[in-house]
Amino acid sequence: MRVAMRPRSGCLVLCLCLSVLTLLLQSLWVPGEMTIDEPAGRSPEEQGQRGLGIHRLALRLEVLSTQVQRLSRERDVPHLIRDHLRLLQQSLTQNQQGLVRLVERELNRVSRRLDQLSRHHHHHHQSHTPPTRDAHRPGPNEKCEVPMDPAYPVCAEKVEFLQARWHSDPCYAFYGVDGTTCSILTYLSQIEDFCPPRLKRNHSALPWQTKPHSYTEKAEVRTSLSHLYEVFSNNSGPAIRFIRSRVERMSSWWIQAGLWMRQSSNKTVLTQMRVLLYPGALAGSVGQHFEAMVERGGPLGELVQWADLSACLTILGHNVTFSTSQHHLHSLIGAAPGRGSCPIQRPLTFDLIYTDYHGLAHLQGAMGLAFQHYQCRFRILDSFGTEPAFNLGSYARSRGFKTLWGSWGLQPLQYLTMFPHTPDNSFLGFVSEETVREELREEELEPDTYKKDRIAVVYGKEEYMWQGKSEYVGVIHEELETHATVYQPAERASSLPSFIRNHGLLTQEHFLRLLHRAKLFVGLGFPYEGPAPIEAIALGCVFLQPRFDPPHSSDNNNFYKGKPTTRQISSQNPYAEEFIGKPYVWTVDMTNSTDVREAVKAILNTEVKPFTPREFTCEGMLERVHGYITHQNFCSKSVPAWPPQRALRIHLGPLGQSCVSVCRRSSLVCEPSFFHHLNSPAAFTRLGLGCSSMVQEVNHLFPAYSPWGQHCGLQQEPLLFSCAGSDPSHRRLCPCRAHLPGQVALCPDCL
Repeated sequence: MRVAMRPRSGCLVLCLCLSVLTLLLQSLWVPGEMTIDEPAGRSPEEQGQRGLGIHRLALRLEVLSTQVQRLSRERDVPHLIRDHLRLLQQSLTQNQQGLVRLVERELNRVSRRLDQLSRHHHHHHQSHTPPTRDAHRPGPNEKCEVPMDPAYPVCAEKVEFLQARWHSDPCYAFYGVDGTTCSILTYLSQIEDFCPPRLKRNHSALPWQTKPHSYTEKAEVRTSLSHLYEVFSNNSGPAIRFIRSRVERMSSWWIQAGLWMRQSSNKTVLTQMRVLLYPGALAGSVGQHFEAMVERGGPLGELVQWADLSACLTILGHNVTFSTSQHHLHSLIGAAPGRGSCPIQRPLTFDLIYTDYHGLAHLQGAMGLAFQHYQCRFRILDSFGTEPAFNLGSYARSRGFKTLWGSWGLQPLQYLTMFPHTPDNSFLGFVSEETVREELREEELEPDTYKKDRIAVVYGKEEYMWQGKSEYVGVIHEELETHATVYQPAERASSLPSFIRNHGLLTQEHFLRLLHRAKLFVGLGFPYEGPAPIEAIALGCVFLQPRFDPPHSSDNNNFYKGKPTTRQISSQNPYAEEFIGKPYVWTVDMTNSTDVREAVKAILNTEVKPFTPREFTCEGMLERVHGYITHQNFCSKSVPAWPPQRALRIHLGPLGQSCVSVCRRSSLVCEPSFFHHLNSPAAFTRLGLGCSSMVQEVNHLFPAYSPWGQHCGLQQEPLLFSCAGSDPSHRRLCPCRAHLPGQVALCPDCL
């Protein structure tokens, strides 16, 4: 049966055929791992493996399909066209390569004709088009052909990408792209630098890469936090109120620490840094959820860190900007209007940007190509840490380390942790509140008058944390009056044991007053690794916590599942267990009533004074952050010179142990900045190891030695130098160093 078609129907058939061709051919080159993780607007060669010939043909088909569809939108597709599409698909399957060659020849011919028509149409309407931002408008006789310059190998591919996708983000039009080859070439040469400079035009540095005006003001230690209060006044909400309240409550300690910092010797005077603090978890829909949790007793550990970091940077004399708004962030960094496919409009004016994982995604979505250019300035507050194996995206995907977090490809030391549990990252920490008011210190001035009431305060502000813990808490209640600070909605009956005296959700000041009276602070096993146990110990409490056997990790615990770490958590707060210990910290089997009872009786017979490790004091945090700002430069291409090499102690670990364990066993700490000193054949010789073979691989366990066959392995990818990671068949070469008393982040020669 023959079906007669009108010209318009034929146009529609051509349109649909081109669309089907596009989809079929794109399936030949689009990698299987392209998911929603890929940011919108990112060009093909930035997304992994790419085929060139069919890849470019598919993009060209998409361009032609878009142009033909524009002419044929007046009527729906006839039902009978389906038979033609099925036949087309069959023929594609039977002879793909021949069809590609045939279609490529025809498309080149049609493409040239369409470009001519496009230039004619553009010239005809040029007088009616308003000028766009910095766009180079072609003259009537100007030809815009894609240059073939070996110095710009992806120019043609970028042009084809934008011809198909320039409508996908308004930022392209903002920069003058209107779909014509000329406007695209201008954009790719002046904004993204993927194509050579246009003829007869000067080629200056990209606007977002030029150096801003020099900034030479010195960072002088401040003795006032008034500047920070002005910064906070532009923000609101429960989280910001908590942060400001904490800073104000601790202001006198910060000022005293600043005076100490000013008087101490060997403190290098720095140029004042322009610093942006952007807690992404407080922005957008995630921020609204977080804010609501704060008012119901949700996690405050991150807010404690943001408060202390902002105070620390202010006292050190740096210029701090604080924002919790994505819209404000776009304004601060000069983002182009749109969805973030284009670079920012001007050079980044911040020397450092402190953010979190949420904020990192916001920055990438706003900065386009500039994100990679400036990522060396980012510092990521990451409570639980990100190990190198999870940090490098390609490695994480191929070796089974891919999670919802990680894969950003930063220097691992750019991640800042709450505790010094992951030496691959930098330990930022926080400050322990030693007391709340000056008058509380008066009784401590006289010897032997520090008294405690016979009470225990249970660490757990939400009812679900108490489930299954009644017997454990009951044993403690046999000896101590037991208090709680659990958030309790008025409309719901309490599920806490009847003997518990619940104060409800307390302000931080009243909570610290309660701890000041208490003898014992009781961990329930969750939340993990929060700041409260350190603050309780600083107020003279003993911290009692459950031991985890087997240890909790991403393999057996939902909380850690998906987090970019392989750490094995042996207790609720491993830092308190390992770095502080008895008599301040007791770790028990929560299910063994005898064990718990004996521990409580021993604690009651032990007198402890308030204790704060130096790294959790204002002075310690100022010293540490000052060291990082002075010496950590991730924008430099040279190997790290800090800590100094003379602090290096090389250790060869036993089979199956990580460098974290190897160094700690010798009362040292693993220092990832030293790995490059070990990544050479000379290091194996120095350790007396004979190598039958020497290979260089991308492997987060290397440098390492395998005794079976005497194989020696060197690291090929510096981003994978890792203190974490172990394997039964490898002995790791570990770079260890000593540290200052109570200051794990700094070595004796580091300041």
